[in-house]
Formats: sequence, structure tokens, C-alpha cells
Amino acid sequence: MGCSVKAQLKLNSTCNSNDSIALKSFMSGLESRIDGWDSNSSNCCDWDGITCDLSGKVVKLELSKKKLVGKLADSLTNLDQLRTLNLSLNLFKGTLPDSVFHLPYIEVLDLSANEFSGVLPVSVNLSLIQILDLSDNNFEGPIAPGLCSNSIGIRVLKLGINYFNGEIPPEFENCSSLEHLSLDANYISGIIPEYLFRLPRLLRLSLQDNTFIGLLHNSYPSNLVYLDVSLNYISGNLPNYFHTFPNLTYFAAHSNFLEGRIPFSLLNSRSISSLILRNNSFSGSIDVNCSAMINLMLLDLADNKFIGAVPNNLPSCQTLKLIDLGGNNLTGQIPETFKTFDSLSYLSLSMCNLNNLSDSLHLLKILQHCPNLTVLVLSMNFRNEQLPNNEDLKFNALKALVLSDCSLTGNIPSWLNGLTHLQLLDLSWNQLTGSIPAYLGEFKSMFYLDLSNNSLSGKIPKNLTHLRSLIYTNISLQDPSEDFSLFTNRNTSSRESTLQYNQILKFSPLIDLSNNLLMGPIWPEFGKLIRLQVLDLKHNLLTGSISSSLSGMENIETLDLSFNRLTRTIPSSLATLNFLSKFSVAYNDLTGIIPFGGQLSTFSISSFEGNPGLCGNLFLTCQINQDLMHTSESEDDE
Repeated sequence: MGCSVKAQLKLNSTCNSNDSIALKSFMSGLESRIDGWDSNSSNCCDWDGITCDLSGKVVKLELSKKKLVGKLADSLTNLDQLRTLNLSLNLFKGTLPDSVFHLPYIEVLDLSANEFSGVLPVSVNLSLIQILDLSDNNFEGPIAPGLCSNSIGIRVLKLGINYFNGEIPPEFENCSSLEHLSLDANYISGIIPEYLFRLPRLLRLSLQDNTFIGLLHNSYPSNLVYLDVSLNYISGNLPNYFHTFPNLTYFAAHSNFLEGRIPFSLLNSRSISSLILRNNSFSGSIDVNCSAMINLMLLDLADNKFIGAVPNNLPSCQTLKLIDLGGNNLTGQIPETFKTFDSLSYLSLSMCNLNNLSDSLHLLKILQHCPNLTVLVLSMNFRNEQLPNNEDLKFNALKALVLSDCSLTGNIPSWLNGLTHLQLLDLSWNQLTGSIPAYLGEFKSMFYLDLSNNSLSGKIPKNLTHLRSLIYTNISLQDPSEDFSLFTNRNTSSRESTLQYNQILKFSPLIDLSNNLLMGPIWPEFGKLIRLQVLDLKHNLLTGSISSSLSGMENIETLDLSFNRLTRTIPSSLATLNFLSKFSVAYNDLTGIIPFGGQLSTFSISSFEGNPGLCGNLFLTCQINQDLMHTSESEDDE
């Protein structure tokens, strides 16, 4: 009578006694209780996450997102009829018992996003397994060869984000049913086996962020739709074999040691939608055949050695939305054909050495005709040129504008006032002078403003404390593709030093006015920006006191007010900023006791030095009038 099949099974089934004992034993080994489980109930078929068949045997155990703590009990192996075990995102810790890999009836085993460790057993008996997900754990050692030898029906195998090493086992050639293989973010080495491309049902192959070497090879037709071999040590020329991948829509090989020209078969692929080859040593001109590449949407060729002009035929790629050609040796003017580039949404030409393209006004006049242009990145170009101030420039759809590190001179132009949808503005590392326009505080969607490292003067406009997206909403600029990025910088991780490509969606809400010549007070109204995560005002000429109202920035993570001329005390209310991870008021004229408690107690003396009048347990001596030490914060605000 309208009940689901699962509900009917629960009503009609009584839990098998052996399964009940096994599940209660498993439950007793956990440090946290599972909601919906009752150890006093004999019928485990009524428990949340458990499905029984009509005979009462447990056929599914799905406990994802339960935040469980503990380790898997060996008693789980007594669930002989178990078909699904889903324990992802439960934060389990410890070594995974080998017995979990000897469940002959299980079909789905999901242990992802936990903290399991250890080495997979050489022998694996999962004869009916279809989906095995061990990703995002701490497994190490070689990949078990038995994963395919004894599991010929496996369709999805995810082992990414672990510490596996060694080569891909040759037994994987037997994975004739495999549709999705993810080995990303490990230490797997050797040459990528050619037989992987020939697996008859394989559609997705993720091998990025490993230590593969050598060349890529394939001489047989492949059914792959998705192929990612980025962040490895693959070298040489990219083979001209993409005619063997007639269905390939996504190909990424960025951050390798590839060189030479992009092969003809790739630049004429009718199936490719996303082509990501940044951070290699490809050379020659960029010769995209838009007549053939009818599905191309994303083209990322940044940080290579391409030469010549920006291709004037790109607007004829009717589905092309995202282009990054930054970090190449391109010359010439932006093509006039870009005036008809209706599909263009993201364009980055940063660090292109566009010596013949020094006329920023000409470039902007052309690009303003792109009706759907959302993100424009032109950093590290236009050396020592004046920022155009033409009133007739209009970018109706622009949400992000990056003109950083260009040594641009002049004032912040008034035509920016027309960018009503602007969310991200970066004019840092230029030579801009004059005052900060008050109209910047009227942008309803602005959440990221970087005007640092210029020569801007005057007071901070009080309008910046009215930014609606930092008060009422949590607006962030969303990337249409997770693979498109704006900036590159060197990132040192625990594994290796690589180029880190920052996506827009990862940018924190920020106001950075540091390293300018700004004067006047820090407005107490900044405390209304409850969504703000970074406020950087260091190295200016700011005066007055630090308002206790700044404690209203409840999500602030970085607050840097150092190297100014601030006076009076540090408000004790700042200790209530629970997310504060970087804080400095160094080298001002502050006095009084350093507040103790909260995050303020975690910062070293470097956050407070250069203020001779400050007292606290970080300072051995402090000569100060007791009246100043107890000055009320309400007086400071006033």
C-alpha cells in the first residue's frame, strides 16, 4: 500500500541470528554509537543502514557519513550473505583487517575517506565484487595483484589518494569488466601499461599525481572517455595517436616533461571537450582546427613555449568557453575576430610577454564586445603603461578582473564603476596612485578585493565596510570547470614541490590594501563584515585605535594591522575570534596589556613586537602607566 520494497522487507523479515551477533560485535568495537542501532533489539533488519532479504539475511550494510570512530571487527566476515558494505567518510582509524578482503558474496565495498592504513593482502577473495573504493586513506605498499585475478566482474576500482607504490600489476590486464580505474595521488611508478587503453569497457582512467615515466603508447582503438596522466614524469613527444581514442572527451597531461608540437590528431579531434596541457615544454604555433574540434570547451595551454600570435580562428570554435594561453611567448595584437567571440567566458593571457601588445586600451576595447566574458586575466603584461581611463569601456558580464603585476600607472579608472556584477578585482603589484574610489563598496557581489602593493593614498573609503556579499551572503565565484585556474605559484608540499594552480572557487573572501600610503582610521564598521576571512592593512600610515567592534568579523582568519601608526590598547574582544590563524599588530604605537585567551594566546612575540608600550607574558619588561593598561574599549572606539 505505497510502502517501498525496503520497508516491506523490514516489516516481513527477522534478522538472521548469526548476522545479529556479528553486527552487535561490530557495534561494540566502535567508540561512538550508531544512530538508529539498538543493541537490545534482536531484529537488526530494523536498524538504519541495514537491508535484509526475505529470509532475514543482511544483504546491504551502508553506514556512510556516520562519523564513526573505531576499527572494523573481524566479526564482519561472518556476514556470509553480505552484498554491500559502505563505510565511507566515517573517520575510522587503524589497520584494516585482511579478513575484509575475503567476503565472497560482497558486491560493493566502500571504505573511502577514512584513516585506514596498512598493506593490501596479496590474496584477495572478492569474487562477486563490482565496486571497490579504498580512496582517501593511508594504505601503502604495492597494489594487490589479486584485485583483478579473483574479481573478474569488478567495474569500479578507486585506490586514489593513498601511499601505494610499485608498478601497476600485470594482472590488471584481466580486468575485462573494468569501467572506472582511479590510481591518482599515489607513488605508483614505471611506464603506463599500454594494455590499460585496450580494456574493452574502460571509460575513465585517472593516473595523475604519481611517478610514471617514459612515453605514452597506444596502437589499438580505445573506448576511453576520460584520461588524466597529469603531474607525472612523462617525457618526449606526445604521440600522434588520438585517432585511436574516438570517444575521448577529457584529456589532461599537464605538469609533465612533454615537448615538441601538439600532434595533429589531437588538434583535429572531434570528440575532445577539455584539453589541458599546461606546464610542459610544448613549442611551435597554436594551430587549433575549429572546424574539426566541434566539441572543444576548455583549452589550457599555459606555461609552455608556444610562439606566434594568438590564433585568430578561436572564435570559430563555437563551443569554446575557457582559454588559458598564459606563460607563453606570444606576440602581436589581440585579433579583431575576438569581437565576435560570443561563447568566450574565461580568458587568461597572463605573463605572455606580449611586447607588441602593450596597448591595453586596444585589447580592452576588443574584449568588451565578448558578451559572455566572465573572467579576464591579463597579469604581468603592459609594463609601465597607464591604466586606461576611457569612460566608454563596458564589460557587462565581467565577474573577475585581474590586472596584477603589470607596473601600471595612473588612478583606478572610473569605468570600473560600470562592472556591476564584479566579484573579484585584483590590481595588486602596480604603481597606481590617487585614492581608492568609494564606488567599490557599492558592488553587491564583491567578495575579493586586492589593491595591495601600489602607492594609493588618502583614507580607506567607509563604503568598503558596506560590501553586501561580506555581510549578508556567502557569495563565491564558481568555476564552470574545476580544471580551469587563474594563477600559478610554487607550492611546497610533503610530497614534492609543484606548481599549484589556484581555482577561483578556492579564493577566500578578502580585502587586501597592504603596502600603500593609506592614512586615517580603521573603521569600526569593518566589524560588520562577518563573511570576511582576510583583512590585510599592513605597511600603511593608518592612525587611531583598534576598535573592539572588529570582533564582529566572526569568520576572520587573517588580520594583519602591522607597520602602521596605531595607538592605545589591543581590544580584549579580539580573543573571541575563533578562526584567527594569522594575526599581527607589530610595529605600531600600541600600549597596555596584551589580551590573554582564545586564539590570541597562540601567537608568538613576532605578532606584537615593535610596540614598546605593550605588556604581557610574552614580554619580560613593560614600563607603562597603569591607567593606560585599563583604558576601556568603549573609549578606544570613540
